[in-house]
Amino acid sequence: MEPAVNGELAGLRVLVIDDSKTIRSTAEMLLKKEGCEVITAVDGFEALAKISDHRPQIIFVDIMMPRLDGYQTCALIKNNATYRATPVIMLSSKDGLFDKARGRVVGSEEYLTKPFTRDELLGAIRRHVVAR
Repeated sequence: MEPAVNGELAGLRVLVIDDSKTIRSTAEMLLKKEGCEVITAVDGFEALAKISDHRPQIIFVDIMMPRLDGYQTCALIKNNATYRATPVIMLSSKDGLFDKARGRVVGSEEYLTKPFTRDELLGAIRRHVVAR
């Protein structure tokens, strides 16, 4: 039986951008259990189209992706006046200081190391969306 949704995150639009089907599915499952509306994209190009269609309230983006990586995708989102205030959380399997710093430079709010836990994912949403 599914746990009851406490309503805190119900209806929240979340975009998950990752070229790994496993990561997308895992994040989608965790977030849907909390009542979030989840949009997924396999790369930055697909994500940019979906951002204007769905207007997500928070975006999780993988760093290592083909065509348009997470840094480039984040920079494009943050350079657009309409979406600049949308929190972007970087996802990476690397836990390096350089990667975290580079994420900050392009405007990301936070950096989660994969594999992330349910609490890390929800914690990021609470810090950057719910707490506002």
